[in-house]
Amino acid sequence: MRIGQVELLIGDSREVIKSLPAQSVQCCVTSPPYWGLRDYDHPEQIGTEHSPESYVEHLVEIFREVHRVLRKDGTLWLNVGDGYARNGGTGNCGPNAVVGNTKKLIQKRNCKVPKVWGLKDRDLMGLPWRVAFALQSDGWILRSRITWIKKAPMPESVKNRPTNATEEIFLMAKGIDYYYDSNAVRETSGANLRNYWLIGPDAKGKGHPAAFPRELARRCILLGSREDDTVLDPFGGSGTTGVVAQQLGRKAILVELNPDYSTIFKKRMLHESQKAFGF
Repeated sequence: MRIGQVELLIGDSREVIKSLPAQSVQCCVTSPPYWGLRDYDHPEQIGTEHSPESYVEHLVEIFREVHRVLRKDGTLWLNVGDGYARNGGTGNCGPNAVVGNTKKLIQKRNCKVPKVWGLKDRDLMGLPWRVAFALQSDGWILRSRITWIKKAPMPESVKNRPTNATEEIFLMAKGIDYYYDSNAVRETSGANLRNYWLIGPDAKGKGHPAAFPRELARRCILLGSREDDTVLDPFGGSGTTGVVAQQLGRKAILVELNPDYSTIFKKRMLHESQKAFGF
């Protein structure tokens, strides 16, 4: 499906990206499903692996193909969430919460400490950094860790640690001479952009249980691409990366495993197009 400058490809990213030509994409902006949290109603979905170690391996496999399709000066902007290892218990808030579309199988799995990495009950698993280091070992250059500070974080009732209000965004490069437009996004003072971003959620969820904030996508796209460049999102979801890319004069390729989200994507893209032309 193509709407305007945005193409949506339905299928498993591990296979779909293999069909894209080498060095055909300038940057990748994405947020994979977090391990053990949500169910996206597909047997091949990322995030429901029996072990977080398998989750990391699957992401390495996908981003190895992303590395291939990126141009020599391309970059990857990757947001990955964390979680806690634990034995038993459920909750309504926090990284391990029971959310609206969490199935019992995933929640049961999420309440048993995985037998990897020396994890113990209540350990923070450090998944974002484990993914980042695995990608680094696979050939990516790890250039920056950006802390996304959430204006409206999910509330937590914990009494033995601070409430989580941040997530990690990693800037990774294919090669040393990668494209980065430091003038595209600046601090309000005009200074170079710092590696902490205070960003709130969009007003509406856009029909997706984990919608990506537009401002987050906007910054990554502006910093990592030029007009008419192509932006890739292997986990397209409701299409935020595509919407923002088109608004900024870029092309976009989104890959989405669940065909049901194609309807959400189509409605959203048509709505955005109508707004752009004042309809």
